[in-house]
Amino acid sequence: MAGQQFQYDDSGNTFFYFLTSFVGLIVIPATYYLWPRDQNAEQLRLKSLRRVHGRCLWYRLRLMKSQQSIVPTLKKAALLFGWAVFLLLAYKVSKLDREYQEYNPYEVLNLDPGASLSEIKKQYRVLSLKYHPDKGGDESTFMRIAKAYAALTNEQSRQNWEIYGNPDGPGATSFGIALPAWIVDQKNSMLVLLVYGLAFMVILPVVVGTWWYRSIRYSGDQILINTTQLFMHFMYKTPNMNMKRLAMVLTAAFEFDPRSNKEATIRPTDNIEVPQLIRELGNINVKKKEPPFCYPYSLKARVLVLAHLARMDVSEELEEDQRFVTRKSPALLQEMINVGCQLTMMANSRGGKRFHAPRLVTIENCMKLTQMIVQGLQESKSPLLQLPHFEEEHLRYCISKKYKVRSLQDLVSLKDSDRRSMLRFLGEEKYDEVMAVLGSFPHINMDTKLQVLDDEDSNNITAGSIVTVTVTLTRKRMAVRDDCIYTYTPTGDSKAKTKVWQNKSKGAKKTAKSKKKKLTKKKATPAPVKAKQANGNVAGNVREDDEASDKGSESDEGEATKDSPSERDEDSDKQSDTEVDEIGGDDEEEWEALQQSIQRRERALLETKSKVTHPVYSLYFAEEKHEWWWLYIADRREQTLVSMPYHVCTLKDTEEVELKFPAPSKTGNYQYSVILRSDSYLGLDQIKPLKVSRNLWAKAMLDNHPQWDIPDTEEEDEEQEDSDGIEESEEDEEDND
Repeated sequence: MAGQQFQYDDSGNTFFYFLTSFVGLIVIPATYYLWPRDQNAEQLRLKSLRRVHGRCLWYRLRLMKSQQSIVPTLKKAALLFGWAVFLLLAYKVSKLDREYQEYNPYEVLNLDPGASLSEIKKQYRVLSLKYHPDKGGDESTFMRIAKAYAALTNEQSRQNWEIYGNPDGPGATSFGIALPAWIVDQKNSMLVLLVYGLAFMVILPVVVGTWWYRSIRYSGDQILINTTQLFMHFMYKTPNMNMKRLAMVLTAAFEFDPRSNKEATIRPTDNIEVPQLIRELGNINVKKKEPPFCYPYSLKARVLVLAHLARMDVSEELEEDQRFVTRKSPALLQEMINVGCQLTMMANSRGGKRFHAPRLVTIENCMKLTQMIVQGLQESKSPLLQLPHFEEEHLRYCISKKYKVRSLQDLVSLKDSDRRSMLRFLGEEKYDEVMAVLGSFPHINMDTKLQVLDDEDSNNITAGSIVTVTVTLTRKRMAVRDDCIYTYTPTGDSKAKTKVWQNKSKGAKKTAKSKKKKLTKKKATPAPVKAKQANGNVAGNVREDDEASDKGSESDEGEATKDSPSERDEDSDKQSDTEVDEIGGDDEEEWEALQQSIQRRERALLETKSKVTHPVYSLYFAEEKHEWWWLYIADRREQTLVSMPYHVCTLKDTEEVELKFPAPSKTGNYQYSVILRSDSYLGLDQIKPLKVSRNLWAKAMLDNHPQWDIPDTEEEDEEQEDSDGIEESEEDEEDND
């Protein structure tokens, strides 16, 4: 390009600008993301959890890790070193600024600005005798001196300097390449080629290849693809999988194989310690020769999981391996649930022909096994063993005929005096700790609402409609101290059982019913009735209300015959008007509900909620876990999933979840269940019945709907316009002819 020059940096000064920018681009973001967070905040959080979670294994391990870890110190040291290098380079660059200042011949000759011509000539002679090449001086320095002398004595050179800043006149634009010139020097060519080849032909391909090899081996949830394929094979092969078979499939995951995962280890001492545990555990299908259940890694992982569920003591080396297996298990079980859902959807798409979907019991066993591993408890054991200081021998006090406490809910519902008497084997401090832990357990209120969105009648379920069940979950603490009594409000759809002495007499019931009938007879115009969900039962139509209205009309038939025909016409007009108003009001409510649901979906898409909810109280789990839940709809009679399980990971106080499923293909009443399962606690699952009525046809639209009420004047105007349009078209045809 004319008038431009590209050259390498001979002095190496420009290279510092590039190096400073490069180091800054690395150090500044790294400091923001990698600088250790405030350790005091973590210590304060752990201190606040100490009263409740002080005995948890994960809490004790977290305290030890925070005290012994040197990783934050190393991070700080590395970042401080990077900042020191960055500041040093910045200081170096600041010292290089003088080399790029404006050219000044007075400074070259060491003269003050405005010196006379005689002083300039005198100083030039002195410097020439000192720096002339014939006198042994530096040639480049002498050239700069001669150039400065010419700029001050030659009229043309002085004019060029004053206008262009250069005695030689306007020069070409110079672009410096921020690399030192020795890189392209022929003497260093082999060294430069060697470095370039090592960086771009060895290091870069190895890094990219390692990343790519790891990424193709793992799924988005960081589960090995081979493990997912293994789960799919066995869940398809065994649709109805019991707990023992499920534990075998879980521990056959390739995450526990040292050949696939470097974190897994096989020790020489396993040949001695693992057989001892097998003898203590009993029958665990050791002789089963089906691969991969017979492989050493699978057998070891299975033994460690079963020992964890039995709360058996193991050696220190095996305890480390056991913690690794139990930490990996919840994520692997979640992957099994996902695989089961995929197989179920594939079976539904094919109509169940030649494709066996996993049974509902298999997917629910995966959820139960997750609870068991987090709590370190077998399925047959009492949920009370999740509490501290509870042992097997203490359960006889709870299940006695006097108290009959078999669950956490029963323990909460006792009076404080009875509870203290039952737990007399605990001291005051231990009793207070048990109550504090029990008070931290979650209690979920579950409200359901069934409707058909994007339809004219949201309560009418017909063929091809998509049914939406909106479930509102509200988390509260299980126990609340109130006047020294821990109160508990049970949830469920079964009616509360009243004591014998609380039952009212039959006569009172009859009088109440008769009063209700009288009140209904007195009402002239019944209030609009909407089909609302009560106790989880939702009907697709409002047949009961229609039947009730029919009965009411029959009972009032005698009174209606006494009225004159004109009065009856007026009553019918009023009734039609009220029906129209009711329909209009229902439409407005449905429209508002639809808009609210759309806004909720948009907010859910835009905002990302934290998965940090509430820490789980787990005595034997080695990692801090938060309360998560599974929510799904199932047909327990057919043992099938109606909607896929939704993993609720953001429930802190209130959460709203929409479960969708297609309407049944055949008409009739269907009894489903909305099921909420914890992935951390045993005995806190909830099942709520859901009644769905599938209709044959949608309701016919009324002829007197408000949108069809067109005034007579408008109809006449439209007819007149139509007639005018016909006449104009006939005239146009005649003109064309």
